[in-house]
Amino acid sequence: MFSSELRKLLIQVISSWQVIAVTVVLIIYIFIVKYVARINKRNTRGSNMPSAPKDKKKKPEKPIHSETDDLGLEEKAK
Repeated sequence: MFSSELRKLLIQVISSWQVIAVTVVLIIYIFIVKYVARINKRNTRGSNMPSAPKDKKKKPEKPIHSETDDLGLEEKAK
């Protein structure tokens, strides 16, 4: 499937120090992100933030009607 030249070239690329260094850096980065996500998840679950009570119903806001309409959007009666 692969010729011998292509196989040798592939081995040289994979074993180069740049590829190995980037791979190690990416693995370290993934571990740090997972660690921070785990800490953040732990802190938000046990936080002592007060939650809004679910029992209270909000009063619907009544629209404000005024005698004079500043925008001139009054309905005209026919």
